[in-house]
Amino acid sequence: MGRRRGTKGPVGAVYTWVRGQSVKAKTALGALAALVVLAALWALVHNHNHFFVASEAVHAAGIIVLIYKLSSLKTCSGLSLKSQELTAIFLAVRFYCSVIIEKDVHTVLDLLTLFSTIWVIYMMRFKLNSSYTKELDNMPTYYLLVPSIVLAIFVHPFLYKHHSRFLWAFSVYLESVSVLPQLRLMQNAKMVEPFTAHYVFALGVARFLNSAHWIIKVVDTGGSFLTGSSSAVFWTPAVLIAELVQTLILADFCYYYIKSAMLGQLMRLPSAHGMRDI
Repeated sequence: MGRRRGTKGPVGAVYTWVRGQSVKAKTALGALAALVVLAALWALVHNHNHFFVASEAVHAAGIIVLIYKLSSLKTCSGLSLKSQELTAIFLAVRFYCSVIIEKDVHTVLDLLTLFSTIWVIYMMRFKLNSSYTKELDNMPTYYLLVPSIVLAIFVHPFLYKHHSRFLWAFSVYLESVSVLPQLRLMQNAKMVEPFTAHYVFALGVARFLNSAHWIIKVVDTGGSFLTGSSSAVFWTPAVLIAELVQTLILADFCYYYIKSAMLGQLMRLPSAHGMRDI
């Protein structure tokens, strides 16, 4: 079940101290750490659009980890096909909108990530289907698709005068919840396969970078970015909330990932009834 390494030295001392704190104290410490990182990014990175490029690059790195797992280990155990299909949907929609609206480096990165995700889906459905744990991948996708469609109809950007404004909003909302089937599968399985854990951790880092862009932009404009345009009075806060939702969804996973890495153990998740301390 994985060998435990000693946690000696300053890192081990800090970990032991954090482990002994209450859940509220750990939450506060996690929030403080996030604020420190945000402050460092704000001070060091002057072009905040670089956060988007970095986010997409980290996501692509996570996909590369999956490609290695599927091509070398010949197994898709522990991987959610539903999450991959939802990812392909929002990437395809976002790529289409990007071609119409932007045509920049983000368009290229989205296309590469989309092709990689489609390859992962192909491998899971046709080549490695025998190792796919379908019974554990049991979250209905319509729980995520339908609310995303409804939200996109009512809350979307008004800067674009054609159908892409609805599609763009749909891709934002779907992306924010697309990882939920993967988290449900891992909670059902309890034990998280290492390469899958690396992939989901990469998603967590990518989402944090996206959130950092929006939070820093709000800070730099003194909050006027949220309400400065009548066309963005609902859309801009909705984007920020969507980014924060996915970041918070993955924050708990990232805590357990870092803890397992420090202890040199295979990663385990608590039951779906609550993420309690180890």
